[in-house]
Amino acid sequence: MKKFLQQLFEITEKYRKQITYVLFFFSALLVFAIYQSINSPIEFNKVKNERYLKVIDRLKDIRNAQVAFKSVNGIYSNSFEELVKFVDSAQFTIIQKRDSSYMQYDRIYRIDMLREVIVIDTLGYVSVKDSLFSDTDSYKLMASIPIEGIDDKFKLKADIIDKNGYNVPVFEVRVSKDLILFDQNKDLITQEKQTVSVDGVNGPDIVLGSLSDVSTNGNWPTTFDFERK
Repeated sequence: MKKFLQQLFEITEKYRKQITYVLFFFSALLVFAIYQSINSPIEFNKVKNERYLKVIDRLKDIRNAQVAFKSVNGIYSNSFEELVKFVDSAQFTIIQKRDSSYMQYDRIYRIDMLREVIVIDTLGYVSVKDSLFSDTDSYKLMASIPIEGIDDKFKLKADIIDKNGYNVPVFEVRVSKDLILFDQNKDLITQEKQTVSVDGVNGPDIVLGSLSDVSTNGNWPTTFDFERK
């Protein structure tokens, strides 16, 4: 009996150690899973914000080029190639407006009457490139999404819409969050695409401008502008 109890004790002790090792292993897995559940969103947001800043900076370059293009041509460009050529070759006209007046005979009242006018003087010209991109050639890459590992371009469209009886030029540039965050956690990307917040980029895309409204704004919050500054 004594020998049997001794053998039973040895078997129990053997399995106790094995059970301890198994429990320790699963405890380590649980700790790692908890760590990942806390750390993954933090790392995701860090990567997301860094990439969003790069994309938004590029979109601002596109906006500056589009606004300059419209000031010269009266419409927005529908082609990145055309925008690049425009920045390379186009010029702004520098003007000065001043008030002036002169006397003119009025046939109704039969007297000389003072007429007031605005005189526009042309002072000179300056290249669009020097005005907007004096220290860089980054505008030549404005079509490309500036994220390492992505060989794709922004989607650009321009149109003329009717707004209260007036024909108004509009444009839109967009890129999907799926593309920007292509190598991140898919569940976190799905959550990000459903964002509805005053301090977040709402919707599945980052968008500049609009094809249905008169706007040159982006759908990102001002916090991204402040972060870059």
